[in-house]
Amino acid sequence: MKLSIATTLLATAVHAFSDSSPFVLFSTSKLNTPEKYDQLQTSNQVTASAKDILSSCPTRDYVIVSQPNVHAADIRDGSHCKMRSLCDTIASKDIKGRFSVAEVVGDLSTHSLEDYVKEACAAKGKVAGIVKVDLTHLPSLEHKDKREQTLASNDDQLGLTLDTLEGDYTLVMASDPNEFKAYQPDFMEPVHMDLKRGDFSSQEGKGNGNTTYDNRPLFVKYQFFTPGIFVAIIALIVILSILGVGLRALGSLEVSYGAFDKEMGPAAQKKQQ
Repeated sequence: MKLSIATTLLATAVHAFSDSSPFVLFSTSKLNTPEKYDQLQTSNQVTASAKDILSSCPTRDYVIVSQPNVHAADIRDGSHCKMRSLCDTIASKDIKGRFSVAEVVGDLSTHSLEDYVKEACAAKGKVAGIVKVDLTHLPSLEHKDKREQTLASNDDQLGLTLDTLEGDYTLVMASDPNEFKAYQPDFMEPVHMDLKRGDFSSQEGKGNGNTTYDNRPLFVKYQFFTPGIFVAIIALIVILSILGVGLRALGSLEVSYGAFDKEMGPAAQKKQQ
């Protein structure tokens, strides 16, 4: 299982998708995790996988950590771990099951996972002990210094929570909510385009809320046939006319049945001589 740490988000930080967030799940009990899974998944895929893992109610206590606006690079940047309490706990020998995805695209609700854990454990006659940890919202990526300070404070708070737990627990951490926006290159400016289909309202009625509709006839308001279409139609008529004349000419040819028969009489023998 040591190799599994290197294959998860804690081993590498992916900066390509700035609008994604990591998902971390580990437990002191063995988990039925997939052998291979992508490090880029949608929130629906991660939620389905997490529910499959938690359906067996593997432990007594469950720590649901909500870290809004967290990014994969916030947990580990290269070989440097920025959340020391979290990294040390995952790497410890007490953790026997791990599942983590570096890039989760979309909103992932920790409340739905909390409700599912309660239902799954209740179905097996168990009572799930829920420990909810709501960490401080991280500033945007532009405020790097303030973001690192907040992250360090949150990691200390999470470390205190982990120290109070006994040896039978499962931790789930996700970005709830995730406020990252899709990446937009600096060299591209946003384009605002107004799509219009006909002149339905006049410009004069746009500021005062009074809309005047264009009641002109349909063929006056729209142009259905362009000069190119007219030329194509005329050319098609000429070509079809020529084709029709040629077919009629071929059909009017009349040849008798004996025109191609070989003459075998005396007249044919005289011609051969």
